[in-house]
Amino acid sequence: MKKKVLQKGTVLLLSGAMMWGGLSIAGPSASASSPSSISHFANVNIFASMLDSTAEAMPSDTAIGNNGSALAPADGTEQLASAQAAGTYSAYNLTGFSAGNTGGGTIAETDARYKKVYTATDLAQALKKGSGVKVIEVMNDLNLGWNELPSAAQTSPFAEHNKPLTHPVLKQTGVSKLTIDGFDGLTIFSNNGSKIKHVGITVKRSSNLVIRNLQFDELWEWDEATKGDYDKNDWDYLTLEQTSKVWIDHCTFNKAYDGVVDVKKGSNGVTISWSSFRSDDGSSNSWVSQQVKVMEANKSAYPMYNYLRSSAVGLSQQDIIAIAGGQKKTHLVGATEFASDNPDLEITLHHNYYQDSQDRMPRLRGGNAHVYNIVMDASGLVAAKAKLTPAMDTAISSKGYHFTVTSNGAISTEGGAVLVEKSQIIGVASPIRNNQTDPSNSKYTGKIRAVDTIYTANGTTFRGNSDTAGSPLAPYPAAALAFSWNGFSSLPYSYQTDDPTTLVSRLKASDGAGSGKLSWSKTNWLITQY
Repeated sequence: MKKKVLQKGTVLLLSGAMMWGGLSIAGPSASASSPSSISHFANVNIFASMLDSTAEAMPSDTAIGNNGSALAPADGTEQLASAQAAGTYSAYNLTGFSAGNTGGGTIAETDARYKKVYTATDLAQALKKGSGVKVIEVMNDLNLGWNELPSAAQTSPFAEHNKPLTHPVLKQTGVSKLTIDGFDGLTIFSNNGSKIKHVGITVKRSSNLVIRNLQFDELWEWDEATKGDYDKNDWDYLTLEQTSKVWIDHCTFNKAYDGVVDVKKGSNGVTISWSSFRSDDGSSNSWVSQQVKVMEANKSAYPMYNYLRSSAVGLSQQDIIAIAGGQKKTHLVGATEFASDNPDLEITLHHNYYQDSQDRMPRLRGGNAHVYNIVMDASGLVAAKAKLTPAMDTAISSKGYHFTVTSNGAISTEGGAVLVEKSQIIGVASPIRNNQTDPSNSKYTGKIRAVDTIYTANGTTFRGNSDTAGSPLAPYPAAALAFSWNGFSSLPYSYQTDDPTTLVSRLKASDGAGSGKLSWSKTNWLITQY
């Protein structure tokens, strides 16, 4: 007996005004809206035919070819059973553009090239250029703000970063910049999911770098200096420049001032997997709440905040915490529009959970990005956006302030190629974009395709491709370009995919995405295949 499911390309209609076959059908309007508006989905024409519900869906083990088309299982990748069900850890194998990355290798703890790091001084010594260190095990949380560093560590590879201006904690701790330069073969990991705080890390001119099971935290503050544009401090947790083969795996990234992980200057061979990207949770002592409490106690010292709280706008303290809670930017891949090394850019994102990230999952300028089995969950952004009325938006912008909720998903521009497959996108207003500068000028447009991806917004769920007739995943705002990879005809690695319906529960599971999730032999963090 065939299981009754809906075919790929069907709109799963969960709410609306009319009924058909026992399903409630929504009817979104076709009026135009701002590309960054959280309500953009409601204005997209998603008329698609309801197919026979007794027909077989695309099987969950359907293989996806390198061009995003379905292949017979023998010709491509097959669905990956969960690690628990399979009884192995094969789900965590290194794949993507970083395939072949060796990191620091599997060396014994007694090897002089294996360093256990307990303090900032330990870390500075291990990461000094030419140290010869191959494996760094972070043994405990590290507070690496410039004012927290002992004098012995206030030297290369550490430097003072832009000074904090508003957050009460960062004004005390300071912020550091840590540069990893010229390493070939290095693994940095924690066996217990340790935190690294108050520091932005830049990796330069390095190769075969592995970063696993670490949490990055406390690198955001309220921006009065550029009126909420967050264009001053340049604090990113990780920036890769002129670097090849980097695997970032099972890490947790909390809210940051600027980007989270940026890839620039032709860096290639990058894979980010099984990682969690989190917004501020708005609890009474959250990082954003600590900031807002200080401003609330002295409003006149913070003109933008004071204006938001005034009768001219009328936002409450809790409203501001909620609206400020999302992560503004996530992955910028390619720092400038037409850099000569942009064609070299390569990144794979898989099995990552993005909680209330407002933009760039990823934003690609040239080069290639492969995105599969990720979740973009903007549920909190939808609720936050609802707190801002049109009158509030007008009042805020009239003073030159930037305080809103952007909602973009994967973006390809300037000829980049982005394939999004077997993923879930929840509540994102503009899930698939292909131009950020001038839709009428094709040189600013990128190639982007979504395959067998589930998109849910405004009570309506669609599963299918970006090129399905009437698909809400159709590239926006420029005319879609035919998809092809840049520089090769098929991906240079094999990979396995999960059914996208399983992703939310799988990535939120106790052994899912993020740091501190896996309790296994320490040596497992040093190897790449299981």
